[in-house]
Amino acid sequence: MPKIFEYIGYILFSYSNEHEPIHVHVQYREFQSKIDLLFENGKLKMITHQDSQRV
Repeated sequence: MPKIFEYIGYILFSYSNEHEPIHVHVQYREFQSKIDLLFENGKLKMITHQDSQRV
């Protein structure tokens, strides 16, 4: 899993061959969440997320 960014314990990462929509995973300690980035005509339209889960 390639790490994209890390800041004060939050780690943002993605998997290279995952499904649409474009999204990143965020982990903080034993919790993980997923953030979806929805684009329309090349512009960011909406950001949604799933509730955190223990990993």
